[in-house]
Formats: sequence, structure tokens, C-alpha cells
Amino acid sequence: MTALARPSNGRMIGGVCAALARRFGTSATTMRVIFLVSCLLPGPQFLVYLVLWVLLPGEDKARQAW
Repeated sequence: MTALARPSNGRMIGGVCAALARRFGTSATTMRVIFLVSCLLPGPQFLVYLVLWVLLPGEDKARQAW
């Protein structure tokens, strides 16, 4: 598994789904579909997305930290 960081390329809005897809070894499209389907269920999905967007470092910053 790779480090959890928002990628510079291949992101649509904030790169959260792309980061999670890269972490779990699936495609970004699959992760986006999972997120959209989960939005049909009750819960704080949008809040979790926003929190991850703020807390996850960008790929460039994560490389500098190593």
C-alpha cells in the first residue's frame, strides 16, 4: 500500500477519491462511483470528504516530508 496523499494528476475536485483509490489498489472511477452510491445512504459522507480534503497532504508536500 502506498502513502495516503492527494495526487497531483488524475484528480477531479480535491483528489480524495483518487488518493483512496491509489491506497487501496483500485481505479479512481470505481472509488468515485462508490462515493456517489454511498451518498444515497444517510450519513456524513460530504463532511468526511471535506475533512479528508483538508487533512490529506498533497503529493508534492508528502514527498518533501520524506
